[in-house]
Amino acid sequence: MRLRALLETDALGLRLLGGDEELDRSVRGVMTTDLKDPSRYLTGGELVLTGLAWHRDATDSEPFVRILSGAGVAGLAAGEAELGAIPDDLIEACRRHRLPLFAVNETVAFATITEHVVRQVSGERAGDLAAVVDRHRRLMTSGPTGGGPEVVLDLLGSDLDLHAWVLSPTGRQIAGAGAPLSGPAGAELAGLHLAAVRSGRRAPHRATVDGATYSLFPIRNHGRGAGPASRDVRESVLSDWLLAVEADAGDWPAARLDLLQGVTQLIAVERDRRDAARTVRRRLAQEVLELVQAGAPPAEIAARLRVAAPVLLPGLGSAPHWQVVVARVEWDEPDAPGGAGSGIAGGPVAQALLEEILVDPAVTGPDSADRIAVAHSGDEAIALVPLPALADALPEADEAEGEAPKADPALHADALLAAVRAPLSAGLADDGRLTLGVSASVHSAEGLRGALEEARHARRVAAARPGRVCAAGHHELASHVLLLPFVPDDVRRAFTARLLDPLRDYDRRHRAELIPTLEAFLDCDGSWTRCAARLHLHVNTLRYRIGRIEQLTGRDLSRLEDKLDFFLALRMS
Repeated sequence: MRLRALLETDALGLRLLGGDEELDRSVRGVMTTDLKDPSRYLTGGELVLTGLAWHRDATDSEPFVRILSGAGVAGLAAGEAELGAIPDDLIEACRRHRLPLFAVNETVAFATITEHVVRQVSGERAGDLAAVVDRHRRLMTSGPTGGGPEVVLDLLGSDLDLHAWVLSPTGRQIAGAGAPLSGPAGAELAGLHLAAVRSGRRAPHRATVDGATYSLFPIRNHGRGAGPASRDVRESVLSDWLLAVEADAGDWPAARLDLLQGVTQLIAVERDRRDAARTVRRRLAQEVLELVQAGAPPAEIAARLRVAAPVLLPGLGSAPHWQVVVARVEWDEPDAPGGAGSGIAGGPVAQALLEEILVDPAVTGPDSADRIAVAHSGDEAIALVPLPALADALPEADEAEGEAPKADPALHADALLAAVRAPLSAGLADDGRLTLGVSASVHSAEGLRGALEEARHARRVAAARPGRVCAAGHHELASHVLLLPFVPDDVRRAFTARLLDPLRDYDRRHRAELIPTLEAFLDCDGSWTRCAARLHLHVNTLRYRIGRIEQLTGRDLSRLEDKLDFFLALRMS
């Protein structure tokens, strides 16, 4: 532990008198002494507690502090019960030797400070807790009565004063003891963890968020449902949970580090149980998907949906509506021709990731995804998401009585990725991409095939956009952008180069801003006055720039066809 942590613990009654620049020193033990020369009992790293009985006059402070400093102690805490105020000569001596000095309130016993320090740094205490954790492991693996990961996290808090949370790869809290982490803090921790894993750094990973220091431990699934060990970290980086502990593990003894590794293995048992519970939902989704893709009769698909609905929406009185979500995770391979073809199976990775993305980020707990069925086919994952019937979710009677209508239960592409874009981008690093497409809701088996194709088309639209994490929804398929993903790359490059390269070259030579002017002109539907106002230009200046664009490209921006060509070129560039 560090001196700063002691100072921040109100129950210890410590007041800093000097040495604030040294508060990151590590404390490896505690010693109480009133000897003038305690050097024979010091090994370094101690917090020395003294009642100042050795202090007779101002000349005593310098040699005492010199001895402590030479022995490499972490800091000195002097009690106020003996002399009242701490002598100025002792404060000055500590300042000269850069030794942190604390005053201990007379109401606080040295035994209280000693016990706190020992609990924090003692490997024996960690060993005692390890035995408790081992017993809990046997409970959890033998049946459902163990209490889940929250019990283990409670033990960490009560026996080692460690606050810890289990987080998903997107930062959603799965389990925790005490106050929950805020959503932004969880997402930032997950992103830092994923970035560290992708960089190959050894765990635990140190992270600082909102002024607090955390140690991040990966939780890898090695239980009954786990597959063979991944040869490539990218196969599991987007699905592994993590344990975030509010502490700096850099100073921990080996016993405590071993204990936390044991805790992660214990939580992995819960992860294995959660994955086993998803097997039924995955199988249902796979069966429905195979029927849809094979062109089975709607009656057969409807019969399978009737089996799936009670599992996915227990207690629902009416048949649900359904949406289809398609996701794809792709990795580059730098050594492969064309920079693609990593050999990593994309379907299982996308399946685990889509199961996490579809969970409401405001919901905590490992079982909050119990209404999500995701299958995978080839390199893509396909989710069958049930929704309460829209007539039930948005009743007209509520509005007639003046009540606010209920929220639209349908999924929206942008909203799905809003909370998870940052952490997932860190996990994808500079060689991975996630693209996602969302269909409109359908209310019958006849509509599922069209919904699947709609979601796949939307995903292709998302794939045409820049960025590591992109999504598109069904509403975008009525737009011209539906056509863009299907234009070959060489045709795109030739088309945009022919129209825009002359303008880019001119802007580079003359700093003329023809490209921004063209974008604004088209965005204003060719209105001279609105465009000039937006660009803060005189209309004559705008007319000059548009004339220069037409001269350089041989196009006429008063013609609809030329406007459309410029618009598409800008979108594809």
